[in-house]
Amino acid sequence: MDENTSPPSSWVMRFAPLFAPGASVLDVACGGGRHLRALAGRGLRLHGVDRDARALQQASDVASVRVADLEAAPWPYPDQRFDALIVTRYLWRPLLPTLLDALAPGGVLIYETFALGQHTLGRPRNPEFLLRPGELLDWVHGRLRVVAFEDGYIEHTGPAFVQRLCAVAPAVGGPAHPKYNL
Repeated sequence: MDENTSPPSSWVMRFAPLFAPGASVLDVACGGGRHLRALAGRGLRLHGVDRDARALQQASDVASVRVADLEAAPWPYPDQRFDALIVTRYLWRPLLPTLLDALAPGGVLIYETFALGQHTLGRPRNPEFLLRPGELLDWVHGRLRVVAFEDGYIEHTGPAFVQRLCAVAPAVGGPAHPKYNL
């Protein structure tokens, strides 16, 4: 299955209920928008960004989409903060600090991508695109409260080694999500 026809990540859908009504949600490197489609109709302000303009067309009816090369161009949302960020099947380490800065106080980060071990199953094989053990935890340490984390083998849409994280940013002047108040 390719990105545009595969079902939404069960990890994303498990934690999507943490998004507040009316939340602004950005799906980073969203491809055809499988998560945006799954979240449509929930009263969220949906945004998607990807470098593939053709794939983005598939999500343009449910979200505000932007074509941008996240690896070669400036961050396309320099002054915008989002109540939730979704990142799946994508890793560009230089972007990680920018993503944390783009998360609004009290916001939710859902991240799931390939980890070391994936090279034994298929693509990606390049270690630059595979998370090292505990790397997502290290990345958010001291900045976000980890709600859930997994690192290992899954078979949701085919066998893969992944790391998955859901974390909440500290709120300013009020609680974060009531279940995960910081």
